[in-house]
Amino acid sequence: MDAECSAHGWVHSAFAKACHDQEQHFVSSLKAFPWERPFLWLSFGVMQRLREESVTGSLWIIAAAFLWGIGGGLAGILIERGWDPLVAAFYQGAIGFVLPFVWLLLQPKRRWQGNRALTAWSVLAGLGIAGNISLYFLAIQHINVAVAATLMYTAPIYVYLVSFIAGLERQTVTKWLCILLVMAGTVLLTGVLGTEASSLSLAGVAAGIGAGLAYAVFIFGFKHASLFGQPHLALNIVLLTFVVVLLPFIDYRQAAKAAVSSDIGWFILLGLFGTGISFLFYLYGLRRTSPTIASIVAMVEPATASLFGVVILGETLNLAQGIGMALILLTVTYLSTRQA
Repeated sequence: MDAECSAHGWVHSAFAKACHDQEQHFVSSLKAFPWERPFLWLSFGVMQRLREESVTGSLWIIAAAFLWGIGGGLAGILIERGWDPLVAAFYQGAIGFVLPFVWLLLQPKRRWQGNRALTAWSVLAGLGIAGNISLYFLAIQHINVAVAATLMYTAPIYVYLVSFIAGLERQTVTKWLCILLVMAGTVLLTGVLGTEASSLSLAGVAAGIGAGLAYAVFIFGFKHASLFGQPHLALNIVLLTFVVVLLPFIDYRQAAKAAVSSDIGWFILLGLFGTGISFLFYLYGLRRTSPTIASIVAMVEPATASLFGVVILGETLNLAQGIGMALILLTVTYLSTRQA
């Protein structure tokens, strides 16, 4: 996904840097070279258009991240009502798969053209997102939405560590300092050193960290899948894999009961907000903004999930947890920005 959009991101960044100087000299250029006025007016219009598209793209990504955060909160509501986390995760994937699939059906046949490499990487990404959502919901069950969402947001740190070990990423003092800051934030957030938060379930903390690891697998797989074909085709394979992988592990009786229960509306909203609409918004937005901006505004997701947990679900965070959350969110966003 990032790879496909990197060219768009570079163009937008280049124009953004040039816009200030171009606008300063625009009027003087018209006066100095009157015969070039049509071309200059056209260039100025193109720059303005790209700037408007970049802002529009950011808004789409903010909307996607906001819906992801709401999805975590909706999962918290369903789990509080007694539904199994894996059943909630299955419904999120199954219902969320419908919209991207319908969108793909409406596209020209060339959009359906895939290959083995795209399929293989998409399946890997699907395994990653299946593990990510399942462990995220299990973490919500054992701890709370705010802590679980923040632990999941540590995913880029694991990508860096693996890249260091494999020799794919150059090690620097700044990167290691960021990793240490995230580790310190995780310690404060989870209270493993004996703070008030130490009552958090070890299983919940492990599930939250596992969700981050699984999300790193999704990022890695989807990035490579996008190199070999259309991201929307890859997304459909990812979500189909998500549903198929979870199917053997869910409680079939509870899943059938959910379909006719009074909570079916919550399940539908979870699927639409957590996967269906949000992923389409995200892909649409990435085509119109740079990866750097996308990395920054994606922080809306854990912030929204945390706010939902505190305000709607009545969860509480002490001062140490608040500091830990801030360390993780700010440091990971900084790293993601540098990476982009």
